[in-house]
Amino acid sequence: MSPAIGPASPSRTPAQKSARPSSAPKRPAAPSQKSARPLHNKRVRGANKIVNKDLPSFSRQMAAMLAAGMPIVASLETLEEQAVNPNFKMVLSEVRKSIEGGASFSESLAQIPDVFEVLYVNMVRAGEQSGQFAETMKRIGDLLEANAKLKRKVKSALTYPVVVLSMSLIIAAGMIIFIVPVFASMYKDFGSALPGPTQFLVDLSDGAKKYSPIIIPAILAAVWMFKRWKKTDAGAWVMDGFALKAPVIGGLVQKVAIARFSRTLAQLVQSGVPILNAMEIVAKAAGNRVIEAAIMEARQSVEHGDTLSVGLSNKACIPTLVVRMMAAGEKTGKVDEMLSSVADTFDDEVETMLASLTSLLEPLLMVFLGVVIGGIVICMFLPIFKMSEVINK
Repeated sequence: MSPAIGPASPSRTPAQKSARPSSAPKRPAAPSQKSARPLHNKRVRGANKIVNKDLPSFSRQMAAMLAAGMPIVASLETLEEQAVNPNFKMVLSEVRKSIEGGASFSESLAQIPDVFEVLYVNMVRAGEQSGQFAETMKRIGDLLEANAKLKRKVKSALTYPVVVLSMSLIIAAGMIIFIVPVFASMYKDFGSALPGPTQFLVDLSDGAKKYSPIIIPAILAAVWMFKRWKKTDAGAWVMDGFALKAPVIGGLVQKVAIARFSRTLAQLVQSGVPILNAMEIVAKAAGNRVIEAAIMEARQSVEHGDTLSVGLSNKACIPTLVVRMMAAGEKTGKVDEMLSSVADTFDDEVETMLASLTSLLEPLLMVFLGVVIGGIVICMFLPIFKMSEVINK
């Protein structure tokens, strides 16, 4: 039976003599300063690649070795030897040296936040305290793999339209800058006014060539400023709110965030992380500021004695289905199982929505491509179609 969802005191960092899994090595009596050097000041190259590609398999392999009775240091040495990514090999080496210097596994991981986020560290710490270390590592691996799979689905679905749209814009810009001037010089010999659409295209081409030293830096500066603004609290809040309200895309963003929230919270509850700590961690893992704020408001409600379902009710960004299923799980004492079911449900909805969105975008992109490229071609050849009229004038 899963733990009841209700107010709980925040977890504390385990003391030096706190319980450890049987596979944990005993600490040396006097660790050297060199072996116990801090790692939190070190930046890890390729951290995103490590998190998305190497960390899920590492967690599962670590779980298998711990379940087989291998000590933590021996397990890390084995995984370090077989690691292909040199950056990840360095990370494992630093973690192993930290453990040999007297730190616990969770403490060693916490010193490398570029790779091991708060969610990962807290789940490991809960596994150390509960004595279910190997099982917790397997849960972490499953969670990371599920999140990575969801991210790959979204990225794969959006890659095609982005590529087609980018290529159409590049082709259109190339035709306007390089091809239109050739036709414009040819039409000058006619000694007559060009049709309106053709003249507009010629003027656009002349303007693009004349002001390109100003336009290109201005566009790059605008993109840079937009990215900087989006990283601020105000910018992130505005963009996340817009993402939830955007037609079609808004529903997809919401479902992805809810699936991630439900699955992560289920794993934290199963690992024994106190609910208040779990909600704070999962709020930051949702990936959307609006949903994060709603979860933190629900956390305050839970802190005052309400259940999680009550705290999440009447939140516009939280679907009613999630609240009702969570309430049912609280009544039966199986909140973690119900949250996993919610995550699976929304994963399926995301996959269905992505398939529908892809099938809808393909014809729309073809129409857009035809209108833009075809319109430029027609404008360029329009004087030729009216050759006799232009020459007679």
